[in-house]
Amino acid sequence: MRVAASSQDGFAINLRDRIVNVTVRRFARLFVVAIVFLFVQSAIAATINPRPLTTPHKRTVKENSHARRHMRHLARSRRVRSRTVATLKRKHYYERFYTSSYSKDITDGDITAGEDPVVRQAAIDALGNMNGTVVAIQPTSGRILAMVNQKMALSSGAQPCSTIKLSVALAALSEGIITKETKVRLGGRSHMNLTLALAHSNNAYFEALGRQLGFEKVEHYARMYGLGELAGWHIAGETPGVYPDEEISAKLGGVGKMCSFGEGVSMTPLQLGSLVTAIANGGTMYYLQHPTTAAELANFQPIVKRHLDIAGLIPEISDGMAGAVNYGTARRVLINFNEEEVLGKTGTCSRAGTRFGWFGSYANTSYGRVVVVVFLEGGRPTFGPKAAEIAGRMYRNLYDHDFFAAKPAVTIRNASSTD
Repeated sequence: MRVAASSQDGFAINLRDRIVNVTVRRFARLFVVAIVFLFVQSAIAATINPRPLTTPHKRTVKENSHARRHMRHLARSRRVRSRTVATLKRKHYYERFYTSSYSKDITDGDITAGEDPVVRQAAIDALGNMNGTVVAIQPTSGRILAMVNQKMALSSGAQPCSTIKLSVALAALSEGIITKETKVRLGGRSHMNLTLALAHSNNAYFEALGRQLGFEKVEHYARMYGLGELAGWHIAGETPGVYPDEEISAKLGGVGKMCSFGEGVSMTPLQLGSLVTAIANGGTMYYLQHPTTAAELANFQPIVKRHLDIAGLIPEISDGMAGAVNYGTARRVLINFNEEEVLGKTGTCSRAGTRFGWFGSYANTSYGRVVVVVFLEGGRPTFGPKAAEIAGRMYRNLYDHDFFAAKPAVTIRNASSTD
């Protein structure tokens, strides 16, 4: 029995070894076949010509003239954009301001005996603690109803910033260069008319007008509209501002910058008020008068300075001045006041660490009109839209105190009939 068991075990071992040997030999043959197959495939691939058997017909694409112009425009814009980005990366300019936008006791020293108490209080409340001045004028007479912070209002003035655009617009209209619908090319395919240029205070538009007018005509109209001369009649402490006799240098922008930013010009709040008064009343430029006593107020009579031939031009700029309030740079007026129409022009610029904010405007109410000029000096919180916001508060205060009501007519005398 033991011999039989041993022989069976040996037989099983021999069978298993044969099976293993057969499996190994088959696997080796399959491996060799696979290697040969790969060699054959690589040889075949190496002999394949990748070029097509037939040469395709060459196709040429021709763009039309419009497409070629568009491609050239895109190429130029990419070059300009790349240069602009590179310039911005090289120059990190951050303007620093050294004047505070806020002040205390700004009414100290004001002479108020001849002012309208309702208008004065409305102006004080609207200005708050901002470092600035508010001047309210009756456009039918030139009477200054209130002048808050008289030291600043009667100072030597400041750069008019974009409020100078009112003078330039009237000059261009007077010369027949434009109407309110004339589109001026701003560069590339961009164009704009006077209404939008005033509403959005577009600098390129007014630079183009200034270059087209030339300095002599720009200066002529600016002086006619009261720049560079006293706006008031015997107002103690008033200064005439500055309007240069020559065009500023090309390095500073020439006549273009004079007409877009008022570069080289110094304007007072009273001068801006005088021009806006003439626009509000149809073309009569009055001497501004500031009664300082009850007697002066009782004997007040308007004095005409000159008549401006702008009655037909006022409708041309009115849409732009109204647009500034409704959808443009002066829309902060509407935060506080939207019951009556307000027309105006903002201005923002800076010099020697001080920022200026201007807003010259008038309320066109069903009971009459009143001119309000706001001028601010300070730092970053000071700018034209802030001045417009203060004017809106001023109009709100006047409206809430029933200021807009029918007023008695006044007798007007010409400057030639006075001493």
